[in-house]
Amino acid sequence: MTRRTINSLKSRAVCVALALLALGASSAVGLRKPTQPQFATGDYTRPGRLVRLADGRRINLRCSGQGSPTVLLEAGFGAGSNAWGRVQPQVARVTRVCAYDRAGAGFSDPAPLPRDGAAIARDLDRTLKVAGVHGPYVVVGHSAGGLYARLFAGRRLHEVVGLVFVDSSIEHQDQRMAKLFGPGAGGIEGIRRQTLHCLDVAVAGEIASRAGNETTCIPKVAGRQARMVAYRPATWRTQLSEIDTLFRETSDEVERLGPLLNGVPAIVLTASQTGAPAGAEDPGAAAWQGLHAELTHRFYQGDQRIVKSGHLMMNERPDVVASAVLELVAASRRSPRAR
Repeated sequence: MTRRTINSLKSRAVCVALALLALGASSAVGLRKPTQPQFATGDYTRPGRLVRLADGRRINLRCSGQGSPTVLLEAGFGAGSNAWGRVQPQVARVTRVCAYDRAGAGFSDPAPLPRDGAAIARDLDRTLKVAGVHGPYVVVGHSAGGLYARLFAGRRLHEVVGLVFVDSSIEHQDQRMAKLFGPGAGGIEGIRRQTLHCLDVAVAGEIASRAGNETTCIPKVAGRQARMVAYRPATWRTQLSEIDTLFRETSDEVERLGPLLNGVPAIVLTASQTGAPAGAEDPGAAAWQGLHAELTHRFYQGDQRIVKSGHLMMNERPDVVASAVLELVAASRRSPRAR
């Protein structure tokens, strides 16, 4: 494998996560509101419903629309409920849909560390119970959120009637890529360094002192709440914990699910620059599509779709994401399992 291919894989991993960091801290701009919202899903300057858990922490939950099954939206690394601003309104026209901010993100309070997938899935489980948001559920996960979606589904096996993976991360994908292309390919060390830098400047108070200037820790378009989140060191400690556990403890937890989720209908959306199956001319893309094919084959009713899009598919192709979600919603309504 050429050095150019390996560097391309490294760059893709870093760019993906930095894009998510920017998305998670930015405010939504120019998003349409759902027709009949319970909360103003297009307005991320205010919380939706702050659900208080037994330990006193509050989790920000944004639900809109009516009907069953309920669609749950799990964002990728560094992102919050605002990541779904272009998808949620479309789904809300047909059924109830909920996005949320994970602990330490958006309007949600920080939580004790570590923040591995099991802790994240447990938080979502408890939030839904307190909020009275009942199943059945179609669960949607973007990027790292795809791993968290599987762990939540493992907790609510008999209530999850569909899974949609939006350019999802794969368990131990850093090791998988390294085996294919050599050490460092697909690694996330650059992402970790960026997050650690943001933690350092937050602890030192440098973000606050530079609030009016450009900084790699605050996107150019960021509202008051996004800046407040960036100022607090707990935000970056949370993200570091998510990074450090993603391809270790979290991946181990997903592997331990084994065949538990095989019977859940699943759609795997794979981002592609061309929108077509990759060949030998693009080994990095071919490997990524191959990993997603393996994920698809873990489900008896799995369907992989290669989508012409970048990694932030819910921004670039919200129609495709919403269509896949609503396809599983419609299928669940026809199934006796959902009744």
